[in-house]
Amino acid sequence: MSQGSGLILAVESSCDETAVAVVRDGRRIVTSVVASQVALHSATGGIVPEVAARAHLRWMIPVLEQARVESGITDWSDLEAVAVTEGPGLAGSLLVGITMAKTLCWLHDLPLVPVNHLEGHIYAAWLLDPEEDDRPAPEFPVVALVVSGGHTFLVEMADHLRYRLLGQTVDDAAGEAFDKVGRLLGLPYPGGPAIMHAAASATSHDRIFPRAWLPDTFDFSFSGLKTAARREVARELGIDVQRMGSGGQDLPESSVSELAYGFQDSVVDVLTTKTIRAAEESGARTIVVGGGVAANIVLRGRIETDAAARGIRVVVPRPGLCTDNAAMIGAAGFFRARAGTRAGFDLAAKPSLKLAVPERD
Repeated sequence: MSQGSGLILAVESSCDETAVAVVRDGRRIVTSVVASQVALHSATGGIVPEVAARAHLRWMIPVLEQARVESGITDWSDLEAVAVTEGPGLAGSLLVGITMAKTLCWLHDLPLVPVNHLEGHIYAAWLLDPEEDDRPAPEFPVVALVVSGGHTFLVEMADHLRYRLLGQTVDDAAGEAFDKVGRLLGLPYPGGPAIMHAAASATSHDRIFPRAWLPDTFDFSFSGLKTAARREVARELGIDVQRMGSGGQDLPESSVSELAYGFQDSVVDVLTTKTIRAAEESGARTIVVGGGVAANIVLRGRIETDAAARGIRVVVPRPGLCTDNAAMIGAAGFFRARAGTRAGFDLAAKPSLKLAVPERD
């Protein structure tokens, strides 16, 4: 085992992406391989846990082998550790990745480093692609917005691996709201990219959706926004909202684009406003945005513009690193490994794992 090699092999299988990556020094991606299940779950309009777990079993070894070949690893002792997502996520999916990571560590006498999936989304901001020019890492203190299908929250980071929760969703995550409203509008799964593309073609921006500001907090709420979307669709159709199902409605394309724009504008406005205010009040030097919804170009642009006006740097990973991948687990895993974090072969999946939020000193 090479203690100081800086090479981390990472495994991610928390939801519907089977992923393995090799990352050097918590920054440089050597290789990142992802087998997506989007097409598999599109027919049901959402993820079926048992189907996802079986797909991980099908793809884990081929993805691992591809990552090994692409990274040029011929001697497993070149690795410093194996990092794996322990949670949160789907129990069956997590178990596939954890079992693979345990097996590799047992066979090759390597340290096993457990990583919180949410922490991985934050550390995606530290990553550099294989041929990308060097750029400065995020400078502390950092305010991080993680916004995905299952999570929406703001944390302050005074240093590596130190978190203070500032606010979180009190009901639905933003990504979940995108998926459900997208389905209501008859758009394909996943709803986030579909709504973004539909909104881009809107010629009228008169559909104003409500904002749940939850005054004097950094918390979020998107449940009421989904209800507002249902009411707008019912009004468009001229029917009682109680008669509507949850599936796609027969709406004119122009109405779909206008409603998509109004919904997206509301989500982006609340996320941006609260993130900027949190950064100002925390004295943050950098804002980091991660999670699948961070791939939304409107959200990225709005946060970057508002932060630049205040002299705050923004780091948002490229879209492929916002969605689930193993490179982000490798980045977080490097800092965890150097901090001495280790797991035994009794490591279990933690589907409801929270991000550690130590109190400010």
